[in-house]
Amino acid sequence: MGSLRWIAGILGVLFGGGIFGGVLGYAVGSALEKMVKKEYNNDGTSGDFMMALLILSAAIMKADRKVMRSELNFVKDFLTKNFGEEGMQNRLDILKQLLDQNIDIYKACEKIRIHFPYSNKLQLIHYLFGIAVADAMCNNDERTMIERIANLTGLSAADYRTIEAMYFDNVDRYYTILQVSRSASDREIKKAYRSMCLKYHPDKVANLGEKAQQAAKERLQQINEAYEKIKAERNIV
Repeated sequence: MGSLRWIAGILGVLFGGGIFGGVLGYAVGSALEKMVKKEYNNDGTSGDFMMALLILSAAIMKADRKVMRSELNFVKDFLTKNFGEEGMQNRLDILKQLLDQNIDIYKACEKIRIHFPYSNKLQLIHYLFGIAVADAMCNNDERTMIERIANLTGLSAADYRTIEAMYFDNVDRYYTILQVSRSASDREIKKAYRSMCLKYHPDKVANLGEKAQQAAKERLQQINEAYEKIKAERNIV
């Protein structure tokens, strides 16, 4: 099957037109064909997630109307760690094409909302915040875009606030991370802590590979830190 038919067929199956069918056309044909051969499987989920990830990455990078080198380096480092040097370059070529286009995030978010586990959605929002803070200054436009993506992918408002609190300091951040208020009882805090540990357990993202599991361990460490801070404040045994 020739390059053009690969692109038309795969994009037609995965995304059904729109930005997915138009943006990633012949201009990125060879790079996309390489990626599809490696990532496309019978149900299309691997290819779906990769394309959605690149589209949402571009949306965050463009949210404040300027693409920073630090943001591009963050994504490049992420892709290299997960796919190697060659795999990184293929995907980076596609990302650069997306950065020159008007980004419509709805279909990418819809794919993730319908087809992917909740634990994957949590890791996605962490990844997007990583892009936003790569230049040491996440502005309101970027935060608004990430919150919109969280809503469209089906993440709860409470889980979004938990993730946001891990990146931005505020008076009640430790309570926010555990999704409880300062008025919560010690028993409620212990229950919330156990619930968050289950939600962020590395086994939940085993399907995403070793790197995702390591990231989940780091989030779990932040949850443990929040719990320890609250315990110390309240003298909880």
